[in-house]
Amino acid sequence: MLACEAPNVSGKVFNVGVGGRVSLNEVVRELGKITGKALEAKYDPPREGDIRDSQADISQAREFLGYEPQVRFEEGLARTFEWYRETQAKAAVKTEK
Repeated sequence: MLACEAPNVSGKVFNVGVGGRVSLNEVVRELGKITGKALEAKYDPPREGDIRDSQADISQAREFLGYEPQVRFEEGLARTFEWYRETQAKAAVKTEK
C-alpha cells in the first residue's frame, strides 16, 4: 500500500521483512510453539543451487517508502499460521458440500 502512494517508485522492487535474520531452525522452533507439537528438523545434504544464507534487505523500502517493521517475526508467523488454518478449514467445508 505504501508503494501505491509513494512518488517515483514505479518499477522498483521492495523486500518486506522483519529487518533481521531468521534461521530455518528458528522457524521450526517457533512453529512448534505455535502448534504445541514437538517438531524436528530433517537435515539433508545441500543440493546444487541451494541458497545457504538469505535475508530480506529492506533498506529500499525504508528509504523510498518510510517502511518500518510493525510486527515481530514470532507474531507474524503466528498470524500467518492462524490465517492458513482458518482458510484451510473453510476450504474443507466447501469441498464437503
